[in-house]
Amino acid sequence: MQCLNGQILARFVLKEQLEDIEDRNRIAEGALDRMKAMGINDPRRIYDTDDLAPGKKIIFAATGVTDGTILRGVRFFGEGIRTSSVILTLRTGKVRFIDSIHLEKGPDVKVRFA
Repeated sequence: MQCLNGQILARFVLKEQLEDIEDRNRIAEGALDRMKAMGINDPRRIYDTDDLAPGKKIIFAATGVTDGTILRGVRFFGEGIRTSSVILTLRTGKVRFIDSIHLEKGPDVKVRFA
């Protein structure tokens, strides 16, 4: 979100805030103690974009695994794999989409673009 001049707000969900037993069981016992050991003094604090990504030289990269709205998933073909990636940089404000072909090594591997 930082690279796109967007905003995000986030907070931790505490076990006692959950009504559903199944959801409560997903949070490990001692989670609050672990958070405090990691320096989180106020587990109810709402974090904003600058708290979550405070740097000035931020680079975000993602490669699609399955098809989605922004990226296509990994596609396999004869002797290779095709991937779709996106790279965002805060400093330049650029968004780059990269379509890559990764070929298996071998003397008989041939690529034909139709």
